Parts: sequence; C-alpha cells; structure tokens
Amino acid sequence: MSTTNHTEDLGVLRFITAGSVDDGKSTLIGRLLYDSKAVLSDQLSALSRAKNKRTVGDEIDLSLLTDGLEAEREQGITIDVAYRYFQTVRRKFIIADTPGHEQYTRNMVTGASTADAAIVLVDATRVTTVDGKTQLLAQTKRHSAIVKLLGLQHVIVAINKMDLVDYSEQRFNEIRDAYVELAAHLKLDDVRFVPVSALKGDNVVQASESMPWYAGEPLLPLLESLPVRRARHALRFPVQWVARQDGHLSDDFRGYMGRVESGEVSVGDTIVVLPANREAIVAEIIAPVPGGTASVDRAFAGQCVTVRLAEDVDVSRGDTFVSTNDVPTPARKLEADLCWFDEEPLSTQRKYLLKQTSNTVFARVGAVRQVLDVHTLSHALDRHSLKMNDIGSVSLTLQKPIVADEYDTQPATGAFVLIDEATHHTVAAGMIRAASN
Repeated sequence: MSTTNHTEDLGVLRFITAGSVDDGKSTLIGRLLYDSKAVLSDQLSALSRAKNKRTVGDEIDLSLLTDGLEAEREQGITIDVAYRYFQTVRRKFIIADTPGHEQYTRNMVTGASTADAAIVLVDATRVTTVDGKTQLLAQTKRHSAIVKLLGLQHVIVAINKMDLVDYSEQRFNEIRDAYVELAAHLKLDDVRFVPVSALKGDNVVQASESMPWYAGEPLLPLLESLPVRRARHALRFPVQWVARQDGHLSDDFRGYMGRVESGEVSVGDTIVVLPANREAIVAEIIAPVPGGTASVDRAFAGQCVTVRLAEDVDVSRGDTFVSTNDVPTPARKLEADLCWFDEEPLSTQRKYLLKQTSNTVFARVGAVRQVLDVHTLSHALDRHSLKMNDIGSVSLTLQKPIVADEYDTQPATGAFVLIDEATHHTVAAGMIRAASN
C-alpha cells in the first residue's frame, strides 16, 4: 500500500479556536499539544507545580499551556491571543487560542484575520432546549458570523465535554443539527463536526472508545488533511518607505521598501504605480538573506523586499505597485462590514482615521446600512450606530482615494481598521465589500 498520504507535506495550516467562556478552548489546544508529543518535559514539570492550576493532585492542567498571562491563570479565562506552533509528520500548524468573552471580541478578530480554519467549540452541557428547539449560545453565533465575515475556508465544530453528557449520540446530533441550521443561515461552506472531550482526550488525537457511534476522524487527523487554497492574487505591493542612499551622487540609489501583500513581482516586470497611474520597469529586487541582503529574481506574497525601478517615478509611502493586467481604480467610497470594538459608539458626525496597508486617510461613516442581531441572526435596518461588539454594514467616504479591493477577492487590500483621531484607539476592523470613485 502506498504511504504517500502519510509523508506528503501539506504545508502550514493556521487555525483558531473560538467559542464561549469555559467551553474548553485552552484545554483542547493543550490536549492537542500534549497528545501529539509537542510539549517539552520541563514545560510539563512547570505545569505540574503551577499555583493556579485547576486540577487535582498531580494531574496536569493542560489549559495553562496557552493561558500564558498571570491574569488569565488567576481568572481562568483567556484574555490575549496565544499563538502556539507544532508539527506532525504530515503538517505544520500555527494555532491561535482566542478569547471567548464578549469583551475581547477584538482579540478574536485579530487571531482569525490570518487563519485558514476555525475550530468552534460548543459545550455540550450548556446548550439548552426551548420549546423543543436546541439553542446555541450567543457567542457561538457571534464567532461563527465573524468567521464568515473573515472568509475562513473551513469550520470544525468540536462539541466538547461529551464525557459530562455520558457520550450521548442523541445530544451530539441535537447540537449538530442546530449548528447546521446556523451555518446555512450564515452561508458557511465547509463545516465538519467532531464530538470530543478535551479533558479526557476523546477524539482529539486518537479515536474514542467511548463513542463507537462516531465514524468520522478525530480532530488532529482531520486538521492534518484539510486542504488550504492559496489563491494566486494579482500583485499588490504597498510602499512602506522610500530608501535613499546618497541624494547628491549621479549613481543615486532609490529603493521602495515594503511587503508583497499578494501576487509576485519579478525583475523586468512592467508595473503600474497607483494612484499616479504611471508605468515603470522593475530593475532590481533586494531581499533579506542570512547575514545581510542580496538581489533576487522574484519576490512572493509575504516577503519584505526593496524594489528599485528603472525609471524615475514620483513614489511616496502609501503608493501601491500593481500588475499591468489588474489595475484597480483608486476609490474614495467604500461599502464595508465593520466589527465595532470601542466602548464609545460609532458616530456618523465625526471623522476617523482609516488605516489600510501603508495608507492612513481620514474617513467619515456616511450611513449604517444594517446591524446583525447575533441572537436572532436577523439584520436590523433601523439602527443608525454601532456599539461595542456589534457587526454591521456601513458606507464610508475617504478624504483621498486608496487602492482598495473587495475583501473576498483580495484580503490583503480589502481589510482595514478604523482609529479614533482623538484617543488613537483602534475602534473597528473592516472588510471592504465594494469600492468606487
């Protein structure tokens, strides 16, 4: 029999855990790390002596592997986004353990913004039944809506604490059916369900003997096999800095530093500088290498490089290099989805700073189109503001045009944050749905 499936490198999978407080997110990640042998012996020794552990005797509190802040350990809740890295024979993983409390929704959005998949935890003991209908918690709905807004490719619903409901297949089916209805409403595409006990290790790394009725894969093999689509987007290279070596010499060096947000660029390519709409040829690409920098032939999405052009073109921070076969029209008007973070509600009477890639421009919210009610999943059309943790659709007018794309097609240039000009607080994260001049 071929062993290709066991040795094929499937690349890095970035995923988050999401759910309500005490659903067991940190414990689940701890169990993944522990059972996959990704925890060092000195870490285990330190955990067994931890003063804030919530287990009895010598039993290890696996949640402490991710709850790194002292305040988290004392309160028993996750506050910050904790990133953990581990690998198996088949794949490398980057995990973001995100807070479940509504107060820390912004942290969950931060963790989800770069993820490929989400594990949504549902506590089997906390889901209620009203008039014969299974009711999911509001935070489960909120986090699922954010997962949809951010365009994550896969959702795994881990129905946790099955040991506390006697590993009931009926209970699993009730919760699964309720989430299937939620997923259909939100239009989530790829949703899978796994019954687990993070505390006991059932169906986390190994199949559970206590749930013989479950015919699917345990959580880790499922994560190992998830396909990750890496779309080949057109070039977007926002200029972060203009580097000058010596302005008075005839062989003056002028390089444009930044990160390739999407696509790729090669020496000899003709690019377009926006918003000036000027064409130029790439003369040189300089990239970091061990011990310094070196000229390279090509640069890809995610790389930080310096680009030198053959022509003298007026380029400043905030300008964007794009490919000649995909030249967007810089936009001053945006339609966007916002997740509001600030205690101070959104006001259509004030200006905000909109930061997108290396651009920062003044923006004004012209109208709040609708606001999502996470309890009923309906959209309120009579709301004209957003309060903390609301998700809504808005229109914005910018002081000057920016190179903007729809988030679904170009996430790097389709995302932004709003900043309060007076307090400098980041008040919202936004996803562009339409852009126009």
